[in-house]
Amino acid sequence: MTFISANAFRDFGRAVHRELRYVRSAGQEEFLKEVIATSNPRIARLEAKAILWRAQLGHDWREETQNDETHEMPCAHPPERMKPIPEKATDGRANPRGIACLYLATKKDTAVLEVRPLIGSYVSVAQFKVMRELRVVNCSGPRTDKLKRWLEPESLTAQEIEDAVWSDINEAFSEPVERGDNSIEYVPTQILAEAFKRHGLDGTAYKSSYGNDGLNVALFDIDAANLINCGLYRIRHVSVEMTHEDSPYFMTKHYGKAVNTGASAPQNGDTKGALADGAAVQG
Repeated sequence: MTFISANAFRDFGRAVHRELRYVRSAGQEEFLKEVIATSNPRIARLEAKAILWRAQLGHDWREETQNDETHEMPCAHPPERMKPIPEKATDGRANPRGIACLYLATKKDTAVLEVRPLIGSYVSVAQFKVMRELRVVNCSGPRTDKLKRWLEPESLTAQEIEDAVWSDINEAFSEPVERGDNSIEYVPTQILAEAFKRHGLDGTAYKSSYGNDGLNVALFDIDAANLINCGLYRIRHVSVEMTHEDSPYFMTKHYGKAVNTGASAPQNGDTKGALADGAAVQG
């Protein structure tokens, strides 16, 4: 069994967005069968007592008395705040609204970055202990050659096609959840998560979109891991790394001469580097 093309997941996502969502077409069912069939080599085991991390923005308060004066001090969120409440669960990459999923990470930094804290903000960071052996599908894997994928799709081997599809699946799970997101955007990965759950798997793991080597882990049973401790942290520094994805455009009325639209982006404030014929910037 093999995927029809390297774009099979993207085609599936487009279909559940625009065609059929709650009733599957034959093509959608075939895609899900292929995902399950190719998931077996990607199944990883989480041993009982393994430690995972979870972060939540914000803090609680506690009273502290010194020299007969009582002060309120910030402290970590209480235990009930560090686990999702099913009836209050919102849409996520691996769960629809009303069905809770426990989102954890293999590293503390990964868990903290996933909540996108601002400099100076407080973050409650907890350790969770896995209560039993768990089987999760690890969506991360080797990155595919995107240039070959788009320019020479007919030359891809069956394994390269499979790797490309799983790379897209990993990216879809990894994409940060935004408060303003339309919940429809989560439908493709929610369907995959339910397919994994129906297949007897306990969760899914995927790479963090924030560039470190930790993995995010979404557990379908929120009681499969329990809180063992929680501390309060304050963010002192956040680094940003960017990749240039497309050539910039220019508003020509602000330049002395016509702009070469194929020019590279200005670097470090060097506007002249983006102008054709060395044209000076108008003040």
